[in-house]
Amino acid sequence: MKLLSGALILAASLSLPPALGAEESVDLATLHRIKREAFQNSKVMDHLFYLTDVNGPRLTGSPGYRAAADWSVRTLRAWGVGSARLEDWGAFGRGWAVTRFSAHLREPVYAPLYGVPRAWSGGTRGPVVAPVIAAPLFTASEIDREDDYDIPTLTARIARFAQEQRGRLSGKIVLIEPAPKLTLPTVPAGERYDGGALKSIAAAPEPQAPLAYAYPLKSLPEDPKKRSRLLESIPDEVGEEYYARWVKARDALHAFLREEGVVAVLSSDARGDGGIVFATLAGSWEPGGPTPPPVVALPPEQYGRLFRLAEKKIPAKVELDVQVAFYDDRPRGQNVIAEIPGGRKKDEVVMLGAHLDSWHGGTGATDNAAGCAVALEAMRILKTLGLKADRTVRLALWDGEEQGLFGSRGYVRAHFGDPVTQETRPEHRLLSGYFNVDNGTGKIRGVYLEGNDMVRPIFEAWLRPFADLGASTLSIAGTRDTDHVSFDGVGLPGFQFIQDPLDYSTRTHHTDLDVYDHVQPGDLMQASAILASFVYNAATRPDMLPRKTPPPPLPR
Repeated sequence: MKLLSGALILAASLSLPPALGAEESVDLATLHRIKREAFQNSKVMDHLFYLTDVNGPRLTGSPGYRAAADWSVRTLRAWGVGSARLEDWGAFGRGWAVTRFSAHLREPVYAPLYGVPRAWSGGTRGPVVAPVIAAPLFTASEIDREDDYDIPTLTARIARFAQEQRGRLSGKIVLIEPAPKLTLPTVPAGERYDGGALKSIAAAPEPQAPLAYAYPLKSLPEDPKKRSRLLESIPDEVGEEYYARWVKARDALHAFLREEGVVAVLSSDARGDGGIVFATLAGSWEPGGPTPPPVVALPPEQYGRLFRLAEKKIPAKVELDVQVAFYDDRPRGQNVIAEIPGGRKKDEVVMLGAHLDSWHGGTGATDNAAGCAVALEAMRILKTLGLKADRTVRLALWDGEEQGLFGSRGYVRAHFGDPVTQETRPEHRLLSGYFNVDNGTGKIRGVYLEGNDMVRPIFEAWLRPFADLGASTLSIAGTRDTDHVSFDGVGLPGFQFIQDPLDYSTRTHHTDLDVYDHVQPGDLMQASAILASFVYNAATRPDMLPRKTPPPPLPR
């Protein structure tokens, strides 16, 4: 190989772009202090205790949510974060909470029943005893083909159900689903990612041509794979059109059940084997929609017993006492916002956050008090250590995530830009990035890059000191259904961490087991250290994080 002279080498080096080959700087001394505070003086489980055992669950619009939000503000202020406050994100609708519940099988023999009333369904006005009748909306074979449903099919099925069941359901407790098919569990309920799983996550997805769709969305493809690809690619605002049509069909079912004089509806979910109850909503949080009769989710084993009794024509009676409260006096949703002011670049902002609202079957521990506890702990660490950053660090605990990212989307619209028109506000150019925690209690294993290749070398350097704690994976892929999507939707760098799944999807996500006892303390401590370091690095690096090309406006 021909050698270059020293002068030529110097001239060549001066002609290179400054960032090419430059190593991202990491302040290891400060990182050591962050780790020591996170591991030796952790308060993360204290935060979790107050968010769950004391103030959980935290259904959007409920007294539990407001109590947890107020506690978060008071706690942040006690740490010296004087800017902590509640900030409106927009109108929500009706709050709802269970105030009393009991259930018993009275005939043919006595047995206690356990269940969770579904959100925004009605109450019984005291204890009632009524016969049980099986009237499933879908057959077992139709349930197996659920991925093939479209809105016209659903609407037609509800109309046929009303025609078939009219006059049969008055004064009855209705079993609305077929008996669950429980199978022998053959895989562990919990999982930690091994090297093979992480390698698969890090691999770039195979390129595929995007699916065409008409706006607004009228239906979904019949092919489940095409349906999945479409739902992953369309903006949330387009998906809302489909959701609105689904709500119309659901409201028609609820109106029929009310007109028929149904006492209550019982349901179940086959994912809940082992006595687990999956329970989210039945009615609508929006004022004006029909409130369904009491809808109660049971464990599949108990539901299966009732269904078999009804199927075999053996008379069965159930006693229910369901008391609920609707709250129409809190029409505005509120996020928790708090800031640690920056220095010479204080107008520029780095954000971290998690969603504070939860479902109500448990106390919302893994979904998502765990993420909130980690975000609060990261703020506590930065404040306790007195770390000086150039940029302002802003915490957000979001409201209304479970209903459709309402809190973060409202905040982004108010502060940064409109995801439909892509018109931006002045603050848009001042946000360096947003880091979100919302995948359960598992330790952080890396970061989803959301297609942003430019941050890969930056995050590689930031993760390197945590490789011995299992965090080193970067995936070019994106992940949806949580609050970083609101930022990504207006072209801002928003990121969700890769986390060990543990038993999130199998046992705790939206179930009655989503409680403090199923959270892993060591994992939250590790996550707190990583989040605090990412936020500190982003707030102190010379430049803001690089951005992707913003998405185009949506067609009207």
